[in-house]
Amino acid sequence: MSAPRTPAVADPLVVPAGTTAADAVAAAGLPAHGPKAIVVVRDADGRLRDLNWAPPADAQVTPVAIDEPDGLDVLRHSTAHVLAQAVQDVFPEAKLGIGPPIRDGFYYDFDVEKPFQPEDLTKLEKRMQEIVKAGQTFHRREYSSLDEAKAELHAEPFKLELVDIKGDVDEEAAAVGAGELTHYDNLNKDGERVWGDLCRGPHLPSTRLIPAFKLMRSAAAYWRGSEKNPQLQRIYGTAWPSRDELKAYLNRLAEAERRDHRKLGTELDLFSFPDEIGSGLVVFHPKGGVIKREMEDYVRARHIEEGFQYVGSPHITKEGLFHTSGHLPYYKDTMFPPMELEGANYYLKAMNCPMHNLIFRSRGRSYRELPMRLFEFGTVYRYEKSGVVHGLTRVRGLTQDDSHSYVTAEQAPGEIKHLLNFVRSLLDDFGLDDYYLELSTRDPKSDKFIGTDEQWEKATKVLSDVADESGLELVLDPGGAAFYGPKISVQARDAIGRTWQMSTIQYDFNQPSRFGLEYQAADGSRQEPVMIHSAKFGSIERFFGVLVEHYAGAFPAWLAPVQVVGIPIRDDHADYLAAFVERLRKEGIRAEVDYSTDRMQKKIRTAQQQKIPFMAIAGDDDVNGGTVSFRYRDGSQRNGVSIDEAVAHVVEVVRSRVNSGPSAA
Repeated sequence: MSAPRTPAVADPLVVPAGTTAADAVAAAGLPAHGPKAIVVVRDADGRLRDLNWAPPADAQVTPVAIDEPDGLDVLRHSTAHVLAQAVQDVFPEAKLGIGPPIRDGFYYDFDVEKPFQPEDLTKLEKRMQEIVKAGQTFHRREYSSLDEAKAELHAEPFKLELVDIKGDVDEEAAAVGAGELTHYDNLNKDGERVWGDLCRGPHLPSTRLIPAFKLMRSAAAYWRGSEKNPQLQRIYGTAWPSRDELKAYLNRLAEAERRDHRKLGTELDLFSFPDEIGSGLVVFHPKGGVIKREMEDYVRARHIEEGFQYVGSPHITKEGLFHTSGHLPYYKDTMFPPMELEGANYYLKAMNCPMHNLIFRSRGRSYRELPMRLFEFGTVYRYEKSGVVHGLTRVRGLTQDDSHSYVTAEQAPGEIKHLLNFVRSLLDDFGLDDYYLELSTRDPKSDKFIGTDEQWEKATKVLSDVADESGLELVLDPGGAAFYGPKISVQARDAIGRTWQMSTIQYDFNQPSRFGLEYQAADGSRQEPVMIHSAKFGSIERFFGVLVEHYAGAFPAWLAPVQVVGIPIRDDHADYLAAFVERLRKEGIRAEVDYSTDRMQKKIRTAQQQKIPFMAIAGDDDVNGGTVSFRYRDGSQRNGVSIDEAVAHVVEVVRSRVNSGPSAA
């Protein structure tokens, strides 16, 4: 994952009638090559246009550089076309699927006789380089009719299907535009067509503007994502505005692989996913259980400090509850199938909020009780597709530190500010102190959202105002809201710059009405509360996985499963270290002695591999002098530390929750 790029602010240009966008860009002296090259323009309606676009009347446009988000998408989609051309050059029988840009890269699907092999990707990269160097140009043309498109694409069955569904294809496909069918031809230097693809564009002016790319891997993929459709072969690739950026990206991938929480979870004996239990269902081992318990103890205590009351709710419920909440129509596809018991359908719960509403509704409430804050560790179950289940960061059973605040409309801004401050302090305490906010709002054109325009405007403004007051970077996410209201997500950057969605705060004006929630106001009237959802970890499992990768398994001392290991130089020094360890345990420190028969250097290597913060080593001089020698994870040492000072040092580091430094990170 990568941090969001901030689009460059470019001055608008005017493209006079009878000229092209490229002419206007050139007249303005803007770069046509290099890592800041202008590759497309955005018209007054927000639509991206090729540089050879010639408007029928004078048009104002905004230049888009190759290193902006939209420019990167154009680069990567153009590179996907080059890949498709290369595949059909090397494998003439290949049929084309779709080839959209994706985060940090692109893919293209193909129907081929045999799955692609690693050596095939090498051949394809070579052919792509030849196409890039040839300086082919992309030219857009419209079909006059469906019949014309079908006649040209008669040998491409998957493209014919896209023609038939026209504008109904998923936006990801980037294959056809609503209300029109367009094709992009690749022309050589002599203006001859050498290849083409059904596509809505836009594209780079020339393949020479593809400076750096790499094919990453191949995999099987169902056509249009449905298991009912044919299985195709997908090739993933990446493309960047410069070789240096490509190199940096590949280095980030290598570092991310080293930090992969699934790999480290096995090496450090933290958790596993037994086949006997099922995909996406985790069991925490004793060492992982220590970290999980520390997280739970921390967040439980913090919620109580912040005025929340601890509650609990069952794992299953009758179907009707999710009809009342409104969740079933929107979330049924991601819920486990119902169980029929005693003539009723029961669901594994996929969210905790409906049950908290029942707690609020269990008796009359007064305005004096508000804000009323309820919190629980609620385990929920979501039937994620097997293709998206990913270690701890995408599971089917997850435990949320789920909380709901019931407030008056006047209290809502203050409560959201309170929750955001809570979230920020929590992330800081766990060492995830680089973050920004994302505001998810309603798409007014979609029917997935409920509520009136007035309700959405009011709720969105409350969240937006609090976000602005926070002073944090704010990124908009149009259409990303939950069906019942807008939300703020805290997006945290980890140690290598990847972005993870962590905590969420959601404004809900839907469920209080559906559940008939009310409180008695000061004037004796019955009023409906506002409900605010918040999850500080998001889910314990996901947060745990992010921490593993953020720290590369080297947890700060306060979270480490084993905080101190005593390493005797000879076996007869073990009893001395055992007494030291016992003193640490009385202070609540997780400490042990390595009694194995391994040599001292092997014991040190083992402790380093297990990423234990403190190694306390003792030999004859330490025994005689009443000291120990510390070795830290970064290889630094402190020799001849008195036992009293050593105990105090470890206790101070652990209790202070330091997240950096040789003895912590």
